[in-house]
Amino acid sequence: MDATAVDPTVFRLAIFVLAIFVGYYVVWSVTPALHTPLMAVTNAISSVIIVGALLAAAVGRGEASSDSAFWISKGAGALAAVFAAVNIFGGFLVTQRMLAMYKKKQK
Repeated sequence: MDATAVDPTVFRLAIFVLAIFVGYYVVWSVTPALHTPLMAVTNAISSVIIVGALLAAAVGRGEASSDSAFWISKGAGALAAVFAAVNIFGGFLVTQRMLAMYKKKQK
């Protein structure tokens, strides 16, 4: 093994951590007027993610797949579906709250 080679797991973990920081700063720098459209796009992306997660959770046991790989893919798909569902539900709640701020107050 080359001394300058980086383990792919460490490389992917570093990209994931950088994505967390970038996402945090991007979301917190959005003005309140743009928050509702941003949440609508996030919900649309999460709906696509949940379809992929359900497909991963419903994967069948192939002839060449091992028993552990089968259960890992099912578990990861189910976990991704749960996270995407929480994200969609939370996005709708936040969007409702933001839209309620723009409604006229009852006298």
